[in-house]
Amino acid sequence: MNLNLQKNKHLWWRAGFGPPADQVKELSKKKPEALFHSILKASEKKPVLFDLVDQSLKDLVMENQQMSTGKMQGLKPEEKQIIRKQSVQDISKLNLRWLQEMTESPAQLLEKMSLFWHGHFASKTVNIIYDQALLNVIRSNALGNFRELLFNVSKTASMIQFLNNNQNKKGHPNENFARELMELFTIGRGHYTETDVKESARAFTGWGTNLQGEFIFRPRQHDDGIKTFFGKTGNLSGEDILGILLEQKQTAIFITRKIYKFFVNEMVDEEIVITLADKFYKSGYDIHGLMIGILGSSWFYDQKNIGAQIKSPVLWMVGMRRQLPLEMQNPAVQLILERLLGQVLFSPPNVAGWPGGKHWIDSSSLMLRMQVPHIISQSDIILSRPKDDDDVMMGMRDQGFINNPKKINNPGAQLFQTRILWDDYTKNFNDITDSGLYTTICDLLLQRSFPMNENDMIRYIDESNREKRIESITIRIMGTPEYQLC
Repeated sequence: MNLNLQKNKHLWWRAGFGPPADQVKELSKKKPEALFHSILKASEKKPVLFDLVDQSLKDLVMENQQMSTGKMQGLKPEEKQIIRKQSVQDISKLNLRWLQEMTESPAQLLEKMSLFWHGHFASKTVNIIYDQALLNVIRSNALGNFRELLFNVSKTASMIQFLNNNQNKKGHPNENFARELMELFTIGRGHYTETDVKESARAFTGWGTNLQGEFIFRPRQHDDGIKTFFGKTGNLSGEDILGILLEQKQTAIFITRKIYKFFVNEMVDEEIVITLADKFYKSGYDIHGLMIGILGSSWFYDQKNIGAQIKSPVLWMVGMRRQLPLEMQNPAVQLILERLLGQVLFSPPNVAGWPGGKHWIDSSSLMLRMQVPHIISQSDIILSRPKDDDDVMMGMRDQGFINNPKKINNPGAQLFQTRILWDDYTKNFNDITDSGLYTTICDLLLQRSFPMNENDMIRYIDESNREKRIESITIRIMGTPEYQLC
């Protein structure tokens, strides 16, 4: 395999969501250093923020400007129902809009980094105003400064509500936010004590939000007594706690190790992590600089790191769309796939986020992944049905396929209405001889070994003409276990 091709594919899958179909020929020609520079440059601009909240919901929220999130019972029952129902629908739209951005945006590193932080700062509120605001904070700071990202995320309504800090009051501290802040967001388990949790919880008393999702500090609910945290004593505030945690070098190590596992390899090289963390810490937590240190290094391209990761469901879905140009008439079917494969955006399994790695695959999900490329190519149906959880399904439970006669006999069927733009894909192989097609397509789609030799594959592919051969080989390769790796 051409060395540039292998390195550039590796870079695209790790720094983004896979190589785009319109740059296939560049993969073998472009130097990895040049590609890395272009990927960095494409992510320099601040992202356009999402605003998918329905206007009727905005109006209802504005009518209750003085209401705190901790007193939702003040709303009329019908108002609560409207907020929840509309939120479910709008979160569905936000989910699909972000998938579209991951697929089409040239700012691949920014969106991939945002996906990492989305799992790191895991939150689930089923409130579109809160979820959207948190995502906008993450995307705005994804490649910026971790200090700013941490401070801003800590004051979002999504995080405050999810971790019960609206209920954190003087005399009755709630420790949820303080505990997860240390265990999951900064220094990690084993580097703090229960006393640290209790003292920091007191410092965060009074931190809350209103119904509009705006941060509010309530002095009457704040414990202004003396607290001791990591050797510092005084009338410590929430901001003080965040600052003290960032002073701990262990925070830089914890974050760097987690980023290394996400972008490089689940098997961590601790020596490299310590070196990277030292620079990260000294830079004042410059995320952009840390990513240059990782993606711009020679060891990033070591063979042990190539094809060593299992694609997450989102990476797998988006990457397939980038490699195989699609027109999707019912993009909401992607929500079904998220649910079936175990990664629904805005609905993490718990505050620790998605475990990743080998947890992405079991016998059921692997079989589905291997079937989907064929289903897409045939605009066929999925007969699997996710658990009936409408908060997660984002209203998909009520979406039928009235014009599909198969729907009548298969109530769990979900129809893919897609058109693969084969002409845009097959033109990439115009210069390839017929005898070289199989090897070339495997080299393009796979990071490691081929699933089988060409002679064994022949019986599975359509040999009626050259175009059908390219299409058939591509779909077959995408339906192999090897395609699940990057």
